[in-house]
Amino acid sequence: VQLQASGGGLVQPGGSLRLSCAVSGSFFSVGVMGWYRQAPGKQRDLVATITSSGSTNYADSVKARFTISRDNAKNTMYLQMNSLKPEDTAVYYCNAFAGWGAQKSFWGQGTQVTVSS
Repeated sequence: VQLQASGGGLVQPGGSLRLSCAVSGSFFSVGVMGWYRQAPGKQRDLVATITSSGSTNYADSVKARFTISRDNAKNTMYLQMNSLKPEDTAVYYCNAFAGWGAQKSFWGQGTQVTVSS
């Protein structure tokens, strides 16, 4: 199972970005998917998660600004990020549980998001 994250870049404060994470490989189903981020010198933190049925969970710091979604037919997850702040600057990683019975956790390679004027 491979996860490919894309969509990062440089954006000014108040701007928007949309991240994508595509899951490929051999699996029967994809379960919970999520976005995490890691700023320099800090631990990797949860940003948002989404179940296969669409239930979502957000970190308090991104509520009302970020929206997580997924397209199960395409095995792809998205993160729409609005009203970006400098403190949102980090490497964003996607995560997914997938497998043929017992699901395992897989990580993407990360995509850099930089919010700066």
